[in-house]
Amino acid sequence: MSRQLLISVQQGRRLVVVVAMLIALLILVWRAVSLQVLDKEFLQNQGQARHMRVVTLPAHRGMILDRQGDPLAVSTPVESVWVNPKELVGVQEGLSGLARLLKLDRDHIQQLVARHAGREFVYLRRHIGPALAQQVSAMNIPGVYLQKEYKRYYPAGEVAAHVIGFTNIDDIGQEGLELAFGDWLSGKPGAKRVIKDGQRNAVEDVESIRRSQPGKDLELSIDRRIQYLAYRELKAAMKEHKAQSASAVVLDVRTGEILAMVNQPSYNPNNRHRLQRKTLRNRAVTDVFEPGSTMKPFIVVSALEAGRYTPETPVSTSPGWFRVGRNLVKDVHDYGLLDVSGVIRKSSNVGITKIALSLETKRIWSLYSELGFGVPTDSGFPGESAGLLTSYRGWNEIETATLAFGYGMSATPLQLAQAYATIAAGGIKRPVTFLRQDESPPGKRIFSARVADQLITMLEAVTGPGGTATQARVAGYRVAGKTGTVKKSVAGGYAEDKYLSVFAGMAPASDPRLVMVVMINEPDNGKYYGGQVAAPVFTRVLSGALRLLAVPPDDLPLLQTRHGGTGEPA
Repeated sequence: MSRQLLISVQQGRRLVVVVAMLIALLILVWRAVSLQVLDKEFLQNQGQARHMRVVTLPAHRGMILDRQGDPLAVSTPVESVWVNPKELVGVQEGLSGLARLLKLDRDHIQQLVARHAGREFVYLRRHIGPALAQQVSAMNIPGVYLQKEYKRYYPAGEVAAHVIGFTNIDDIGQEGLELAFGDWLSGKPGAKRVIKDGQRNAVEDVESIRRSQPGKDLELSIDRRIQYLAYRELKAAMKEHKAQSASAVVLDVRTGEILAMVNQPSYNPNNRHRLQRKTLRNRAVTDVFEPGSTMKPFIVVSALEAGRYTPETPVSTSPGWFRVGRNLVKDVHDYGLLDVSGVIRKSSNVGITKIALSLETKRIWSLYSELGFGVPTDSGFPGESAGLLTSYRGWNEIETATLAFGYGMSATPLQLAQAYATIAAGGIKRPVTFLRQDESPPGKRIFSARVADQLITMLEAVTGPGGTATQARVAGYRVAGKTGTVKKSVAGGYAEDKYLSVFAGMAPASDPRLVMVVMINEPDNGKYYGGQVAAPVFTRVLSGALRLLAVPPDDLPLLQTRHGGTGEPA
């Protein structure tokens, strides 16, 4: 009986086990059906949610082009190396090789990972070349990834650096036109949803959220050929005369376009490891100086417009000095009796002072103001200076006198160039611009065309025999201009051994097309007069620029003499 009971118990146990196994099998089958059929879509969505990511699509920044369509700033695709500290913690294999590739210290990488252990994204090295990126990818280190970005490149280098400026590592404008037109140049990043594998590699595109929109190209008025000419000649002059700094501006008289703008010292925007803040300024727009004798022609404009003088009106400059209150205004020589044209040709301080003191101060101030002195040019360049022009209500006789020959006020090279372009345009002031213009913009008449013509004739005599700017001549072209030799302002007055050398001129004088201003700060090689230091730069730049623009010569007799009477330019 006991044996039968034992057998029965054993059989019961087997049955329980079999039933339990069948139940477990049924549960597994049901679970499999549930996972594979009934809950398939839900589980797929859950899996995708854990591996699906929104990826940013970088936008291409617009190019900056010169007026000929040549690139001055372009964006090139590069890769950046980033790491996920959560994944990289504890990884040792390959870190030494990665550090060598990226020229980093292994300890630096480990410290970076430890410092940002709670984050999922940290840049390790940005903007590397394709070959290096391929090497990094081939190492297949867990937690180390690549990301596509764009790097800005400047083909003209330091030649156009002060005008173009540069962007930071995130492609955001920091200086120059890159900053001024940042909104125009910047694109709008796109986005797409992708599925990534365990190595964070995108294995499937799910959907496009928004397309990336590239930035718009910016076409400048700058002519890279003339820009290079101005850069080369200004740099050579600065080196020759051992100057502290220098600036030059070339304007198109018809349109107000800035064809060239250069400064020394310059910098290379493609290599910014050793940049100094003082080299970044576009001095032609941001720095002011007392323009000296280059202001004398505008006193003559005021005098001619008032009807008090003609180019032939005599002005006595003897004995070479003139007392204004307790102050003495001096000339380099006693020029005796000069007409108004002679006052400009000889750059007589005494003569221009007498003319200025015979005019209403309000008339002088109004002309200076209308020409743009004391206010920004509205070129749109970041940090542009307005210069200084005080109200005429506070002028006494000596202030009127010094303002007549360019002391007691300040201006930028661009402001001075715009004022001379007004003379060259027949008395019409046009806005200056860094953007290419297809048509001549409307301007504002500041003084009559008759007075402008008379003044250009006087300024042409400055570059002729007996003038102060004989070195400003350009073969084949008539040149009109004015020199300035300015003592530098220092604490307590003016230095006796520090000068600014300035020349402002236009060509061809018969129908001016180009205006150029050259300013060289503290020449220190024995020469300092504007006609000796600044005027030759004008000559060398305009000689090339006029020919590059195919401006017809207006001084053919000079060419005939120099080239055997053929009448053809060499």
